[in-house]
Amino acid sequence: MTETDITPAVDLAKAEAEVDLPPIGDRSRYDALMQVIRNRVTVRKFDAGFVVPEAHYELILEAARHGPSGANAQPWQYIIVRDAAVKQQIADYFVAEQRFRARAKMKFPTPDYRGLATAPGFVVVCSDMRWVNAFPVLNDGSDLDRMYRENAERILLQSVAASTMSAHLAAAALGYNVWWVTAIGQQEAQEAMRPLLNIPEEISVLDIFLFGPPAQSPYKRWRRPIEEILHRDEYNRDHFMSDEDLAEWIRTRRHRVMYRDASKID
Repeated sequence: MTETDITPAVDLAKAEAEVDLPPIGDRSRYDALMQVIRNRVTVRKFDAGFVVPEAHYELILEAARHGPSGANAQPWQYIIVRDAAVKQQIADYFVAEQRFRARAKMKFPTPDYRGLATAPGFVVVCSDMRWVNAFPVLNDGSDLDRMYRENAERILLQSVAASTMSAHLAAAALGYNVWWVTAIGQQEAQEAMRPLLNIPEEISVLDIFLFGPPAQSPYKRWRRPIEEILHRDEYNRDHFMSDEDLAEWIRTRRHRVMYRDASKID
């Protein structure tokens, strides 16, 4: 696929000014959306020889740009990484982190992070945590301020996550498989990646969004049935997990559902 194979994007300024909603209850666009959502499938090794057309980056990040955010602050920044050497250095960090977890006996079924270097589409998701001041905070160091600041940080993270998911769905709509890399909250991860991408100290790396054609056939992972997550009018205590229940699920089920084909899980 080349740049010339791509249909030109719509006039974004014109599209942005229009709100085109279907009649309430019309399933046509819902069904099309659900097809995209169900086919947003994670893979961890990509066809490294594929080149993502520049127009595809623009289409995907245009979707990300329209994500909802607290105070309409839109506190996200996206860095497209094309340099194979930089991709490899980031992958090397995660491989080292994977080995550290093993030595620390965390017993967490970590994926094979070597696949990061194979991703044709490689986007680092950043935010400036100072944007919490756009949300309800007092900035006086009081207990009340700390309570509101904790909530403001959640608002910021939820905002960036919503934007990132919009990018995932746009990539899936274009036919790509994806990978959402989130294990980068540690200070060591920030210090490892900031110099590689010339990121200011005030900016935090929150996620890495990878996409591209898969290196092997993808598969859908397990999803909880809707009756386990749906509550009507009040919380259904039948679905509440005690500490013991949750510990048992982590011990016996987590490793079975994280990376396996849902059709092969009994």
